[in-house]
Amino acid sequence: MRKIAVFASGTGTNFDAIQASIEKGQLDASIELVVVDKLDAKVIEKAKAKQIDTFVFNPKEYASKNDYERVIVEECKRRGVEWIVLAGYMRILADALLEAYPNHIVNIHPSLLPAFKGKDAIGQAFNYGVKIMGVSIHYVNAEMDGGKIIAQRCFDVVDGMTHDEAEAKIHAIEHQLYPETLKKLLEEK
Repeated sequence: MRKIAVFASGTGTNFDAIQASIEKGQLDASIELVVVDKLDAKVIEKAKAKQIDTFVFNPKEYASKNDYERVIVEECKRRGVEWIVLAGYMRILADALLEAYPNHIVNIHPSLLPAFKGKDAIGQAFNYGVKIMGVSIHYVNAEMDGGKIIAQRCFDVVDGMTHDEAEAKIHAIEHQLYPETLKKLLEEK
């Protein structure tokens, strides 16, 4: 069984999907820690309800990104975490985490990378008028949404589709693709 840490900043719907996959026996892993950078994020209560440890921090209380990342690395190492899974974590990682977990940090992004990197990728793609949208899972490096792509899944944007409908389709794909991809990754390495 692989030990993972999930990093999140919001409601935790991808956390839910990963945890559900573990509980169903589809993913041979355990979430040892949920790292959260927003004190009011809903994912905190979800993790506590599953009796999963959380590390909740305010980045402004640290002198630098590497300072709080060193604390996160200590928390992860103490629990034997092998993989870091970013699931709606809205921060670019610094050297402390990247060096501690080389090629063992993955992220999910709501676009077909390399297009529409960064914030509001769904809005960027929708406003651009793309005919195909989708989800990418990639390794994390120092470049925002720039690591090697591991998996992608797409869908056609049909005439009349609203932004909300596209977003719902993206989330449905995320919740299926992320656990499937993690299963393959954790079994391979």
